[in-house]
Amino acid sequence: MFKIAKANFAAPFAPGSLEFDGHNPELLAQFCVSEGWTGDLSSGIIKLGQWSTMLHGLSSSECGLLSLMHCYDVQDRVRILDLFEQAATTNSSFCYSTTTLGASGHRQPIFCVGESVAADGQHTGSMIGVFLFPRFKLEPGSQLASRQ
Repeated sequence: MFKIAKANFAAPFAPGSLEFDGHNPELLAQFCVSEGWTGDLSSGIIKLGQWSTMLHGLSSSECGLLSLMHCYDVQDRVRILDLFEQAATTNSSFCYSTTTLGASGHRQPIFCVGESVAADGQHTGSMIGVFLFPRFKLEPGSQLASRQ
């Protein structure tokens, strides 16, 4: 899943979309680890939380995009890089999913949802998002069934 959409932050949400009362952080935590991240487009620095740093196999919570993607499935990297490049050039909402490959050979599914504010006369450009790490690992060689 690789999706990007131009965002109109001035437009209101669809009527009734925020009335859903199913927001339950405990339920989310039962099924996955979630953690926010930010990106500064002027410097290229992405700031991760503790879990995202560890689950991406990084030694520092600040990194560049290529360092972030080093553990992603090779076949997904080009599409994710393209998605970030598009998001950097226009106000966008985006999402992707892939798997990370750990040192033990286990694969960890990862989902990312974010939005960007492109650089213009008023903004230096930034991104914000959340990583979701389902609370299971895939055995070496196994794949997630997916629809695109």
